Amino acid sequence: MQQSSQGSKSKVLIEGCALQIAGLVALALVAGCIDALTPIALALIMIIFGYGQGMVMALLSGAVLSTVKPLAAGSASGIYGTIAQIGNAAGVAAIGAVFFAVEGLQSVRAGFLVSLSLFAALIMISAAFLTWMRRASARS
Repeated sequence: MQQSSQGSKSKVLIEGCALQIAGLVALALVAGCIDALTPIALALIMIIFGYGQGMVMALLSGAVLSTVKPLAAGSASGIYGTIAQIGNAAGVAAIGAVFFAVEGLQSVRAGFLVSLSLFAALIMISAAFLTWMRRASARS
């Protein structure tokens, strides 16, 4: 019973990654075609990405913390939160560095599209890893 529950959770994580990628692709298409994107149009596109992000983050923290003994749950939660914040900050810094490097050589639009592509590629790698983990747990 628990194995099918784990399988459905990993499926939701993969679907969340797919929604994030769909939102980023929609954003790239609109940004590539429209010179001045209105805030409402941007918000509507980002709803897709945000919904996928919500699917991933809620289950991810639960999946990580469910592997910890109850006695260490408080410490594990604090460590998880700290690592998540460090990872988020490092990711923003890395993608921002790519943006400014490309922007300095090309244009703002080129920097945006390249950094958006990098972000989508990293999400695809995460989805591939989740798929691999799902298959490995189904075999065992």
